[in-house]
Amino acid sequence: MDMKIFYVAALFLGGWLWSYIFIRQIMFNFITAYPLIKKMNALQENLIAVGAKRYTTISTLVCSVFSLILLAVVIRFCPLYLAISFAAGAVIAFIMLIKMVSPRNRAMFDSFCTAYCRFVPDDELRTAMFNKKTGPIRSRLKAMGLTGSFIPEFRS
Repeated sequence: MDMKIFYVAALFLGGWLWSYIFIRQIMFNFITAYPLIKKMNALQENLIAVGAKRYTTISTLVCSVFSLILLAVVIRFCPLYLAISFAAGAVIAFIMLIKMVSPRNRAMFDSFCTAYCRFVPDDELRTAMFNKKTGPIRSRLKAMGLTGSFIPEFRS
């Protein structure tokens, strides 16, 4: 009986980690990365390189494949009570993360800037994105004759 409790707890933690690592990344790609790339491309065609969309697509595919493999292993080899424990951990992590994965969240916007600054050809804009400073990003876009309305404002 003690080992069953240990296995339930381990699978609960595994489900939580699975959701936190893979599902969060997939959510980030669809809720934050793709929309911001699309908005940057709408402002100017070469404001962000084509490689940014490829990078995000590859990230989504890799996370989906690993996620499906792990899910298949849990479904195939675990008894029902362990699969339910895994699902409970995943659902709890998903509920915790759903409100945080948005470009309006400072951490997610900073993650986008850190990951995608290398795809920006303009040196000053790339530096502003690397430093994760919204004011300089907006200033550079304005100097380029573009509107930075998609850049969120964060309070200190």
